[in-house]
Amino acid sequence: MKKEKLFANNPVSELFKIEHPIIQGGMVWCSGWKLASAVSNNGGLGLLGAGSMYPEVLREHIQEMKRATTKPWGVNVPLLYPDIEDLMNIIVEEDVKIVFTSAGSPAKWTPFLKERGITVAHVIANSRLVKKCEDAGVDAIVAEGFEAGGHEGREETTTFTLIPLVRQATRLPLIAAGGIGSGQHILAARALGADGVQIGSLFALSLESSAHQTFKDYAVKAKEGDTMLTLKQLAPVRLLKNHFYHLVEEAQRQGASIDQLKELLGRGRAKKGIFEGDLEEGELEIGQVAAMINEIKPVKEIMEKLLEEYQSARAFI
Repeated sequence: MKKEKLFANNPVSELFKIEHPIIQGGMVWCSGWKLASAVSNNGGLGLLGAGSMYPEVLREHIQEMKRATTKPWGVNVPLLYPDIEDLMNIIVEEDVKIVFTSAGSPAKWTPFLKERGITVAHVIANSRLVKKCEDAGVDAIVAEGFEAGGHEGREETTTFTLIPLVRQATRLPLIAAGGIGSGQHILAARALGADGVQIGSLFALSLESSAHQTFKDYAVKAKEGDTMLTLKQLAPVRLLKNHFYHLVEEAQRQGASIDQLKELLGRGRAKKGIFEGDLEEGELEIGQVAAMINEIKPVKEIMEKLLEEYQSARAFI
């Protein structure tokens, strides 16, 4: 298979100087340097997930990335992070070339990053935010549907509805995210107007992911309907059903206030579930596509299968 010709003249590949327009999502508690470097070394774009890292931990992972790969890579930064200034300063100090921003407006930090020669992509959940991205000067847009794991938009717009809407609104390089876990998904996303894809759950359940093995084993057993979007009053998040999820649902059914939900959520729930493997009290973030993932594989095999599936699907059509 001539992999190098699958994505000739692709805007996402050219923007990030990567072989395949496949981006690994910067997921909390999953996306350390081992996962990100493995994706980059296999032709995609690996992203460190700064959302679960203290500033100096991010610096350590950046330095490990520099030792682990010579290929392009980047950092995902949730803009609502409390130590955002420290994160951004470390990114500049460590000469990071690519930043994906999410969970906030791109207006404040995009100019800061662009002035320092950094390529910027921003994650959105609806087409209304396209103009803000363009006005801020981002280089690419990630349009993420509500099938994705973790925190999502309130509109519950599916990926394959969102992509054409965003494509109509912009000519910027467009990356589809949410519910993508196969080469067939990649081809479908491109047919709807996306130039590339961002994949989360499939990489979160890879061998190199920093998620706890217990979490991975539980997630690969997920079936249709085992993940649900909840906590919409606070920040919508897609979770696997477990004891904590049912506590939240019962509290919401009884009309819990925002303050009561905040108290129930507490601190460190995602770390407890994803990183520490507490299947009862942890917040188990994963996407709907987990229902299609049946085994834990190394990134190399995942990338090879994605490319094989994409080529087979393209040939069939």
